[in-house]
Amino acid sequence: MRARPAKRARKSGSLSAMEARSVDTIPRGKAWQYEPKWDGFRCLLCRNGKTVDLRSKSGEDLARYFPEIVAAALRLKATSFTLDGEIVIPQGAGFSFDALLQRIHPAASRVKKLSLETPALYLAFDLLATARDRQLAGKPLSERRPALEAFAQANLKASIFRLSPATTGYTTAQKWLAQSGGGSDGVIAKRVDLPYQAGNRDGMQKIKKFRSADCVIGGFRYATNKLAGRKVVGSLLLGLYDREGLLHHVGFTSAIKAGEKPALTEKLEALIGEPGFTGNAPGGPSRWSTERSAKWCPLKPKLVIEICYDHFSGDRFRHGTSILRWRPDKAPRQCTFEQLKQKAADPMKLLK
Repeated sequence: MRARPAKRARKSGSLSAMEARSVDTIPRGKAWQYEPKWDGFRCLLCRNGKTVDLRSKSGEDLARYFPEIVAAALRLKATSFTLDGEIVIPQGAGFSFDALLQRIHPAASRVKKLSLETPALYLAFDLLATARDRQLAGKPLSERRPALEAFAQANLKASIFRLSPATTGYTTAQKWLAQSGGGSDGVIAKRVDLPYQAGNRDGMQKIKKFRSADCVIGGFRYATNKLAGRKVVGSLLLGLYDREGLLHHVGFTSAIKAGEKPALTEKLEALIGEPGFTGNAPGGPSRWSTERSAKWCPLKPKLVIEICYDHFSGDRFRHGTSILRWRPDKAPRQCTFEQLKQKAADPMKLLK
């Protein structure tokens, strides 16, 4: 049985996803419930009879990219419900965000092939509506969580669906934060006394585990706009050495103060020289980048910088990084992948 295509303007259950506010520490007290913060695609899933709608946090239709989730939802005993959760793809002892990105592909044949080779999981962490209670989202989390657990016990027995764990124990939340990595990049804290906060950040906080790494500056890009009539640096391209001595591009940082850009640009321009990166290098234009943003200048491997990051997967820093300090005392060859090795909990062991 196949789900009918959802209208693009329609959001799951006519709701927008609840947002989270970034904070530095885990809030403590009886008012809070804690959950792992999964590193995947946020997704509101709504089934209404033979129709299944998957919506991203921004309201985009995800159903065509994850046909295995649509098919599994249609096999569930319940025929009318709305779930809030995360789409992830298991790989090794963790989840792979890069495998998720491969799904956002225009070719239906490619999507179908990947759905069979690397099937996704749906991790449910909230229940917003059922056939019996279509206004469940308006009730506090202290009522929604037991309802979700009962719903999961009765319905979510397909291998694609998993119940995301939750706790009111502060010590457990601290442990989850300390062991984050490989599929979880922090902790979510939710107010138990509030209804579902659709589209806003009241009542939910996210706490990430930030780490630091020493990287070689293997190249840079100029900023799109000039400063005082001259071109200035826009972002620094980060590199790490592998065991064979090859320098691989692993990400970027653009957190450069405007007042420091002219002097830094002169310093970088004095070091321009091939090849920059001797292993994986910054790619060319794609559907996410313009020809201009893909242009970069290679540098001689002389400069080392310590950056702060929150997640590393697929041999890349997943998000932009921030600068902690320059490291003139550090030899570029000391900047290797080995420093990023961390002991993280297997996220599959947390799931039911």
